[in-house]
Amino acid sequence: MKKVLLAAVFLAGFSFSFAQESKAKSIDPNEDKDLMTWYHKDFATSKVYGVNTENAYKYLESKGLKPKTVVVGVLDSGVQVDHPGLVKNLWSNPNEVPGNGKDDDGNGYVDDVHGWNFIGGKNGDVDIDNMEVTRVVAKYKPVFEGTDSTKNKANQAQMKEEFDMYMKAKDMFNKKSIEAQQNFKTYSMLNELIPNMVKLLGGKPVTAETLSAIKAPTDQKDAIALEFLGQISQSPEFKGKSSAEFEKKMKEEMKEAIDHFAPAAKQYDLSYDTRKEIVGDNYDDYSEKSYGNNHYEGPDAEHGTHVAGIIAGLPQGKEIQHGVASKVAKIMSVRTVPNGDERDKDVANAIRYAVDNGAKVLNMSFGKPVSPGKNVVWDAFKYAEDKGVLLVKAAGNENEDVAEHLAYPTNFKNVTDEKPFVSNVLVVGASTNKNNALRADFSNYNKKMVNVFAPGEEIYSTVPKNEYKYLQGTSMASPVVAGGAAVLLAYMPDLKPYQIIEALVKSSNASTANGFTDQSQAGGVIDLKKAAEYAYTNFYKGKPASTAKPSKSVKKAVKK
Repeated sequence: MKKVLLAAVFLAGFSFSFAQESKAKSIDPNEDKDLMTWYHKDFATSKVYGVNTENAYKYLESKGLKPKTVVVGVLDSGVQVDHPGLVKNLWSNPNEVPGNGKDDDGNGYVDDVHGWNFIGGKNGDVDIDNMEVTRVVAKYKPVFEGTDSTKNKANQAQMKEEFDMYMKAKDMFNKKSIEAQQNFKTYSMLNELIPNMVKLLGGKPVTAETLSAIKAPTDQKDAIALEFLGQISQSPEFKGKSSAEFEKKMKEEMKEAIDHFAPAAKQYDLSYDTRKEIVGDNYDDYSEKSYGNNHYEGPDAEHGTHVAGIIAGLPQGKEIQHGVASKVAKIMSVRTVPNGDERDKDVANAIRYAVDNGAKVLNMSFGKPVSPGKNVVWDAFKYAEDKGVLLVKAAGNENEDVAEHLAYPTNFKNVTDEKPFVSNVLVVGASTNKNNALRADFSNYNKKMVNVFAPGEEIYSTVPKNEYKYLQGTSMASPVVAGGAAVLLAYMPDLKPYQIIEALVKSSNASTANGFTDQSQAGGVIDLKKAAEYAYTNFYKGKPASTAKPSKSVKKAVKK
C-alpha cells in the first residue's frame, strides 16, 4: 500500500486533528525556502533535527575522497522519469538499446532502459489493487470456512500457519473495509458541505470572531457546516484565511481525501482481480520472473516521484529542492506498489532486478500487516545481502509499536528474535522539525526493530506533471536515509551494508524528549556528517573498508 498521509486532516467522525504545526506560519509553505529544505539542516547550528547534508559532502571531500556514482533502486508506485528535477539523475541501462523492442542485455526484460514495471503487462498497468488482507480472505475462506465443516476443521489443523494468517486477515478485513467506507462517506459529505460553509462565512475570513457572529442555523446542513467550521478555524491550515482561500483549500483537501478513500470499494472487494487481466502472470508461481513492462511511471506516480526527489532531486528553475544524494546518485525506477498493497512476488522480483542491474541501495517505502509470500521476499533479502546491497525500509504510518503490529516485509522472522536474520536492512521512522514532538505522530516505532529516525513530516519534493509538493510519512523518511547511505557509499564504495547501518545508528543526534530515546535503536535522528566521520574513522581510514573488522556490537548483531 502506498503510505501517503493526507496533507491536512484525519477524521474520526467530526473530531479533527491536524498533522501540520500547531503554530501559524507567516510565510506560505509554497514560498518558504527554509521549510522546503529544512531536512538538510545541521542540528549543531540550527537546533533543527535535519540530517546535515552539505557538511557531510564537505567532510568527505576534505579527506580527498572522490565520489563514484551510486545507483539507488526506488521500489515504488512509479517515477516520472522526465521530471525536470529528476531527468539528469536517472539511471540508464548501458546494455539496452532504447525502443528497439529487444532484450539487448538478455536479462529477460525488453527495453528496460530506466528500470522495470512489475505491475504492468501488454494490456496496460495496474492502478488499484486489493489490500493483502482481502486477497488472503478471498483465497482461504473456502478452505477454512467452506460448506463442509469436517473438511474445514481438518484444514485448520493441517494448515495452522495459514489459518492463523487467515484469522488475522479476516479480522482486519472486516474492520478496515467498514472504516474505509465510513471515511469515504464522511469526506464526501464534507465535500458537499463546502458551499454551505462558504455561505456561512459571508465573505469574511475564517476567524473565531466571524464564527461567533453567525446566528444558529435552522437548516440541518448549515448546522453541521457551522460545527465543522468551529473546529477547523483553529487549524493553522485555515485560520485567518479569506473565504476564497478557505474554499480553494477545502476543495483541494477534500479531493485528496476522496481520491484516497474511493478505491476502497475495489481494495476490499473479494472478487476484484485486475492482476489477471492486466499482468497476465500466474501469480501463485513465485518462480516466474519475466513479466511486466517498461512503463516506469504508471497511472499514479506521485508517491514514487516524491521519493525519488528526496533521494536525488536536482534544483531546477525557481525550485531549490534537492535530494540528499543529488550529487552522487542515479535513480532506477522499479514499479512495485499499486494503489493498494504490494504483492510479495513483485517485491521479491523487484529486489532481484534492482540488485542484478547494479543498484547498491534500495528504497522500500511500503508495508502491510500480512505476507503470504514472506519466505520468497526473505529469500530476496538474503540475495541482496549476499550481493552487498543495502535495503532501506519505511517503518510504517500506523503510530504503532512494530513488535506488536508487524509491518511486512520485515527483517525479523519472529518478533521474539534477538536480532534480524540479515544484516543489510535499515528500518526508518519519521521525525519532525519540532524538538518537543520529534517523533511524527503517525510514525511506527520500536527500540529493537526500528534502526533510526529521519525527517518525514512536511517534506517538499518532486511530483508528477513537473510539479512539487509537501508530503509526509515514513515513506518520506526512508528515502532521506537511502540518500544518506548513497552518499557514504559514493565516497567509500567498499563499505558493507552493516557498516553503513552502524555508522548511521551510532552517530545519530539523540533526544530524550517525550521518550524519543526508546523509539529506535539510535534514539535519535541521523546526522550524515557524523555518520561520514564514523564510517571513515572506523571502516575506511586510509585502507579499503573491506579489510576493516566490524565492531564487537555489530559482530554480535549479524552473527548467523
